[in-house]
Amino acid sequence: MSVPAKVNLQALKELREETGAPIGEVRSALEAAGGDPAKARTILKQRGVAAAEKRQGRSTGQGRIESYIHHNGRVGALVEVDCETDFVARTPDFQQFCRDVAMHVTAVSPQYVRAEDVPTGESLSPEEVKAACLLEQPFVKDQGTAVKDLLKALIAKTGENVVIRRFVKFTVGESAPAASS
Repeated sequence: MSVPAKVNLQALKELREETGAPIGEVRSALEAAGGDPAKARTILKQRGVAAAEKRQGRSTGQGRIESYIHHNGRVGALVEVDCETDFVARTPDFQQFCRDVAMHVTAVSPQYVRAEDVPTGESLSPEEVKAACLLEQPFVKDQGTAVKDLLKALIAKTGENVVIRRFVKFTVGESAPAASS
């Protein structure tokens, strides 16, 4: 199968490596974008979000528990991130995502995983929800990206439903850890 002339092979290769999307999807996105890698990246992101939404209801019986302990040893976190298969749980992308989420929890101290976890009696403004809920927070390593966007990108890349199930943060001297499930 030959690549249409308007799709630059180098752009195809680079976009494939960057996004991890299947080569057919990358080619299709580049064709739809008229060969513009930036537009193709946007198209792939939109398609990935749609694919992630379709996978939401699928069972997640595998996964990983990851820890992060800050260099001073005084603060740390445990997170449980679930996926559909142990194959995906062993991939470097999944493991890095888990490490990043544990580090984020340690640094930002969310109270809940998602907005739906906020108790019904608590009335929080949209800004307070964004500050309290892990998935709504700007990612600590990239303030321009929300944690939920990183999750959707991982779902699109792995082709499986991935769920941040729960987390707990520990700080030396605190009587009880802040936990979410």
